[in-house]
Amino acid sequence: MTRVLTAIVLIPLVLLAVFKAPVWLFALLIALVAVLAAHEYLNIVKGYGVEPVGWALYAMTVVVVAGVFISGDPDLLSRFPWGLWLFKCWTIVLLLPLVFGIPVVFRHEMRMALPGAAASAFGVLYLAVPLALLVNLRRDVLQNVLIVFILFSVWAGDTAAYYVGRKFGRRKLAPVVSPNKTWEGAIASVLASVAVAALVTLYHSEISDLFSGPKAGYWISLHAPARMAWGPVLALGILTNVAAQFGDLFESALKRGAQVKDSGSLLPGHGGMLDRIDALFFAIPVVWYYANLTGFPARAILHFP
Repeated sequence: MTRVLTAIVLIPLVLLAVFKAPVWLFALLIALVAVLAAHEYLNIVKGYGVEPVGWALYAMTVVVVAGVFISGDPDLLSRFPWGLWLFKCWTIVLLLPLVFGIPVVFRHEMRMALPGAAASAFGVLYLAVPLALLVNLRRDVLQNVLIVFILFSVWAGDTAAYYVGRKFGRRKLAPVVSPNKTWEGAIASVLASVAVAALVTLYHSEISDLFSGPKAGYWISLHAPARMAWGPVLALGILTNVAAQFGDLFESALKRGAQVKDSGSLLPGHGGMLDRIDALFFAIPVVWYYANLTGFPARAILHFP
């Protein structure tokens, strides 16, 4: 019951933030979520006997999200022209060895120098970069609906996997990492994500109109009547779900290795922030790259040649 009540409260708040919050506020909320997830990640890392560089991970997490926000805002770039170069996500990644290497030089225990720096730097790639990509998607009038797809794809996939696996599950998916997950549940999860991909694509304009700011429906109407190309939709649904399931399993592996049950207790009935959004860390980059490489969802809707 606690789990359900928490979901009833959180889901409307999340959707309100996604649809109606100004981009700057959305970026601020994403940064907050990323910092909370980083805090729980650091606690898991300590379970391995490693002392991470916590302050640097927090700082880089905020900088990555802020960088993606600044680099996509023409007004801010006109005032801070160096922002486009300095704050691009891939440029920040080049600084990871420096940022996490310097602090370990001043530690007394050198045996933990590499594990501490490596675990902390990995946290930026694992946590901050995927969440920052949501800010990038939120800005794009044709791609902001992908945030809705990602969220509902993960939610629908989790729900289908849980109930189908519970009722029909026989074959264990990853017994060492997560004994309760089954192949039957995993297949149901994929089908649920494909269904979400189809619905989001079919109702792309209507969903986009829920966002504050420019509307995608106007831009689509300038080109051609909407018609569905099922290939990209099926591919996106499958790829996103498989990535999300591996994201869930990866976080379970991290916790099992550190011998902890939950990443935290922030969300009653759900565990910690990391427990609730673990699937997103693998799913978001897949959707972002797929969309930018293929032109989805516009190409799927308009069926450009």
